Amino acid sequence: MIAKILSSAVIGIDAYLVEVEVDIAQGLPTFTTVGLPETAVKESKERVKSAINNSGYNFPADRITVNLAPADIKKEGTGFDLPIALGILAASGIIPMGIASRYLVLGELSLDGRIKPVNGSLPMAIAAKAADYLGIIVPYDNRHEASVVDEISVLPVKTLSQIVNFLCGFTQIKPEKTDISAILGQACKFEVDFSEVMGQEHVKRALEVASAGGHNLIMVGPPGSGKTMLAKRLPTILPPLTFDEAIETTKIYSVVGMLSRGQALVTKRPFRSPHHTISDAGLIGGGHIPRPGEVSMAHNGVLFLDELPEFKKHVLEVLRQPVEDLNVTISRASSSITYPAGFMLVAAMNPCPCGYFSDPKHECRCTYQQIRKYRSKISGPLMDRIDIHVEVPAVPYKDLSGESWAESSEDIMKRVIASRLIQSKRFNRTKIFCNSQMNNRHIKKYCKIDDVSCSLLEAAIDKFGLSARAYNRILKIARTIADLAGEKDIQIDHISEAIQYRSLDRNRREF
Repeated sequence: MIAKILSSAVIGIDAYLVEVEVDIAQGLPTFTTVGLPETAVKESKERVKSAINNSGYNFPADRITVNLAPADIKKEGTGFDLPIALGILAASGIIPMGIASRYLVLGELSLDGRIKPVNGSLPMAIAAKAADYLGIIVPYDNRHEASVVDEISVLPVKTLSQIVNFLCGFTQIKPEKTDISAILGQACKFEVDFSEVMGQEHVKRALEVASAGGHNLIMVGPPGSGKTMLAKRLPTILPPLTFDEAIETTKIYSVVGMLSRGQALVTKRPFRSPHHTISDAGLIGGGHIPRPGEVSMAHNGVLFLDELPEFKKHVLEVLRQPVEDLNVTISRASSSITYPAGFMLVAAMNPCPCGYFSDPKHECRCTYQQIRKYRSKISGPLMDRIDIHVEVPAVPYKDLSGESWAESSEDIMKRVIASRLIQSKRFNRTKIFCNSQMNNRHIKKYCKIDDVSCSLLEAAIDKFGLSARAYNRILKIARTIADLAGEKDIQIDHISEAIQYRSLDRNRREF
């Protein structure tokens, strides 16, 4: 007898539908799984057999064939355990096939029949809704993330016997509901704040400009000047995640299995800070079974690279493509997977190996060759893709000991949100949403400057030897500064401030 149970699997961060077909025929007792199953899927037969027996049902001593269709896509993960078990029970006549085929089913089975959580339940719930299924049956621990998808019934289950009784009509399962507005309302609560940072007003201003326009930024300063502390507070001034952004970010975390227990949505912009020993596959993504890397985990948020020159040079070079394209493509012999990577790159570095070059209070003991070698670890093409360069000097004692008022993150965020609103209206019919994503056509249209500003910019380019990419970066930054000031046109003071944010271009001429 043949039974069919609907399930799902994930490619990249999107789910596709899988039909679990089970055929039980007379013959020697065997259990065969076809349809390109990987090791975890092949091992499901032992879990399924024990779970069925320990739940009080008879496992058929016949020839069992399980087909996972479409058969030309490799199936990964443990989420097929529950659909396979239900298919065997349906083919054995224990549960009715009609009602079982109306739900999308996923879950890993324990040997005693308990249902364990799986990765990717959110994109699978979205796929179930798109296919117009009656509902989706998920493990109890996956109920919150799956239920953020509206207009589909999400049924959480704890054991195999519970779902069998439900499909047989003996019991009912209450659909899970999630209050999205209440979850998003808690998104603006942070444990850190910019009001805690004393001094460094020009760095705060640079971070505000970077947040307003979505610009990449690098901070250069001696140890203990507050670079890491400032970077960790950057998410507190970024605009709150929209619902669509939260869904897209949560899909990535759901696929990787990094949602905490009971978490329905990622409501705060991610802040990822990988160690400098990370590999290129860990940063970009990849592996034998492709997984999203740190650049995708930072999607819609911040990727912070502390001690930038300490990263391996080939690891930094692979950043160039995702920084420019806002996505990363991982190609394998059998398939090609694209992950989103729309993040703000924030980096920090010392000016030299010892950290005290140009510090008036500490003597630098590094030689010219050592400083040159240290800075050469960051290539020119990568540095050109970083819009804002800002120097972070050591904080004076009077700023540390004083009780002067410092602006809060909430006040800065209001200006950032107002600037982003201007940009959203400007780009409302395009695929971009902030100034940093403008291409040459947008720059020519929205970054027009007068003759005085042109003269200033020309002098800066000739003096510092700026590249064409740096020229475009200055115009983008000036556009953001004008938006923060509520100005329709770019003024000369906006150009002047934008030029100051290319300090490493000036220093590069010295080495």
